[in-house]
Order: sequence, then C-alpha cells, then structure tokens
Amino acid sequence: MTRLSVNINKFATLRNARGGNLPDVTKAALDCERFGAEGITVHPRPDERHIRYADVRTIRPLLKTEFNIEGNPIPSFIDLVCEVVPDQVTLVPDALDAITSNAGWDTLKNKDFLTDVCREFKSRGIRTSIFIDPDPAQAEGAAACGADRVELYTADYAAEYPQGPDAAIARYLETAKAARNCGLGLNAGHDLSLENLAFFIRTIPWTDEVSIGHALVCDALYMGLEATIAAYLAQIRKK
Repeated sequence: MTRLSVNINKFATLRNARGGNLPDVTKAALDCERFGAEGITVHPRPDERHIRYADVRTIRPLLKTEFNIEGNPIPSFIDLVCEVVPDQVTLVPDALDAITSNAGWDTLKNKDFLTDVCREFKSRGIRTSIFIDPDPAQAEGAAACGADRVELYTADYAAEYPQGPDAAIARYLETAKAARNCGLGLNAGHDLSLENLAFFIRTIPWTDEVSIGHALVCDALYMGLEATIAAYLAQIRKK
C-alpha cells in the first residue's frame, strides 16, 4: 500500500517568516504522525529558509514513522544525513537559489557522482532514492547508480492533469514500469493534491510512497490538519 509522507517544510516557512517558534515545527511533525501520516519528509536547504539543520536533529529521535530527508548532496547535507541516519534519503539536484525543486537528476551524465553518494548512504543502512523526471532511461540510470528507489517529479503530471489525466500520466506510467523492471522502489512527489492523487495511485498502484507538503498544508488552512491528512489517505486508498 502506498504510504503518505508529509513534507513539513511549509510549517517551517511560516515560523521563519515571523521568528520565534510559531508554529512549532516539531509539534507539527508529531501531530502529522498522530493524525495518520506514515512518514515525515524534510528538505533542508543551505540558507535554512524553512527547515533548519537543527530541526532535523531535533525531530529525528522523536519520530515513530519513516523519516525522509531530501536535498542536494552537497558536503554539509551529506554530513547531516550521515549524522542523523534517516530511514530514507532522497537526492534532489536543487540549485542553491531554487524556490522549490524544479527538475530531476540526469542519472546518465551524473552517474559517477550519484554512484559515490548512493554508496556512502547505503553503507550506513540508509535507503537511497534519486529524484528523476518521467523518462525510463533516467530510471534505468538510477538503478545503475545503485539507488534503491526513484522519486518521480510529478509537477508536469499535476499541470497537465486538468486537460486529460490519461495523457498526463502516460510518461509516468512508462517510467514507473521501467523502474519496476529494474528492481527499484517507486516514490512520487511535487504538486500532488486531492484533485490528482487518486488517479495517480490507481494507475500506478505499486507506488511505495508519495511525499506531499505544499498542497496539503494549504488544504489544512481550511480543513484543519487532522481532517486534511485523513482526506489524503482516503484518496490514496480510493478504489
């Protein structure tokens, strides 16, 4: 069954906008778990404009579900991941000034680098996922790098979904099949929402995990966090 991992970056964005500790990011993570989330995702960036490295260190020992840290494997990120040892690390090729993730890795051009990073994390027992665009060749390249999973960058799917779900998901389905044929697990994330999530899972039911933050937090402003997490879980489990 597909697991819901809540990305809590937006709670930290709100906190940092005012200073102080409102909302309490640690409490938000624990509340997400209490309300049914099956994982917590954080994406610390070097400028710490939302999740801070200190947040990662504080949250890690308190979580009871899976902890996923995503980010660009620069030296400080690698050191942080090796220090806290999450259940999963997701490698994302963010530029330092990126507002949000906007592309997957080219696993073919970056094979040597990604292979070294995967080896480092896997030697510490950390499941390693590589963030990729919907392209079967990139899934095959991730397998060649030694990754355990890929995460499909679903921004294009979300943008194209209103015009036609079948066309929007076609490249994702092809890539998901390639990943499965390579023995890789499958995650997905970016702009997944209550509108488009159920169709994605129904079409690619072997998706192991979806990581959702922005849309979920926006919905929670109106629905409340507990009801929102329940709504996302219902979409995942919808037949």
